[in-house]
Amino acid sequence: MTPAGSEPLGVFDAVLFDFDGTLANSYESMMTAYRIFAEEYGVGLDKVRSFTGMPSESLARALLPAEQAVAGGERIDELESSNTDGVVALPGALAALEAIPATRWAIATSCTHRLITARLRAAGLPTPSVLVPCDSVANGKPAPDSFLLAAKLLGFEPSRCLVLEDAPAGVAGARAAGCAVGGVLTGHTAEELGADWHVETLADLRFDVADDGVSVFRVGG
Repeated sequence: MTPAGSEPLGVFDAVLFDFDGTLANSYESMMTAYRIFAEEYGVGLDKVRSFTGMPSESLARALLPAEQAVAGGERIDELESSNTDGVVALPGALAALEAIPATRWAIATSCTHRLITARLRAAGLPTPSVLVPCDSVANGKPAPDSFLLAAKLLGFEPSRCLVLEDAPAGVAGARAAGCAVGGVLTGHTAEELGADWHVETLADLRFDVADDGVSVFRVGG
């Protein structure tokens, strides 16, 4: 039964969450790291920001000579992992994770394992049983690898999974994996994301669990 005042968005075997901008606000921490990186490597900050949502090494490869890319990516990760000031859970994040059984949700992120561990702790969010950081796959977002691995580890077909993302690279990766994708408008417009549907934050969603999966509803508004 559809809850009063809500819109059904589908029934899924599992929900795959992005982290930054979807579950937590890490913008200030990220920008602090990007500013230092831009100054150290002589790259324009606006160019660095345009690659938000991609793994650190992929960002570095896009901006630096090939021989500097690995070290540049490691430097970004070091800067972000060592400063988690201001990293906080976004509205609705904890409620969403608590509403879904551990066997039916995962986090697939462009963070490295070191960085996602630090940010989960800072945000006060639980570590999932299935956590796929970018250093667990051959290719980070916008490639589909992280979502394909998350679905596989949970034991579900990607086509039966919903991805929740806030970045164009993540939406592209989710589509390439064959997943349904919902956009979270914390950093980009609906037009920029191009997801199947969009919400402002996870507080605009309700998750009901039954034997056949997770029913997702858009509430309010």
